[in-house]
Amino acid sequence: MRLVVASGNRGKLAEFDRLLGPLGFECVPQSALGIADVDETGATFVENALLKARHAARLSGLPALADDSGLCVDALDGAPGLFSARYAGPDAGAEANIAKLLDALRDRPDAERSAHFHATVVLLRHADDPRPVIAEGSWHGRILPAPRGRAGFGYDPVFLDPTRGLSAAELDPDTKARISHRGRAVEALASRLAKGAMP
Repeated sequence: MRLVVASGNRGKLAEFDRLLGPLGFECVPQSALGIADVDETGATFVENALLKARHAARLSGLPALADDSGLCVDALDGAPGLFSARYAGPDAGAEANIAKLLDALRDRPDAERSAHFHATVVLLRHADDPRPVIAEGSWHGRILPAPRGRAGFGYDPVFLDPTRGLSAAELDPDTKARISHRGRAVEALASRLAKGAMP
């Protein structure tokens, strides 16, 4: 099935391809169809994912897949959360966002640096689909005092997976795709699809 993916983030697109390709889905980025990002005005990850999916489905005429995800740090009351991509400002890149995060946590010991990535994935059959397929996933870990690794994107260099003792940016892409918040959300989505959640 051909899907429009409501994202221009190359890292996310690569992960979706890796995760959904084996299930028979062809993921087409919305940018390849001339579709620009929609404003993320929702108050929750689910609302933002739905906004993005409906926008992409409406303009493409295809079923749409969207996700909204973010890093939630316990010591910062869940921040950056919904604003993860623009934590240091509307045009901030990953480096600036990471610098702001590390500054906010600079006096915190390891025990107070717990965090998790959260992802909500939404699949719509069409723009006005009243029964979206929604799946969620989380990845728990800790914020490192300094970046490590060169792979991944976003906050990956400062997010430690405690089970493996590696930052998300030190993991090989296949491992990360399997254990990440997005990987877990897509796995949950695939499980629902296998049970007939989408004709």
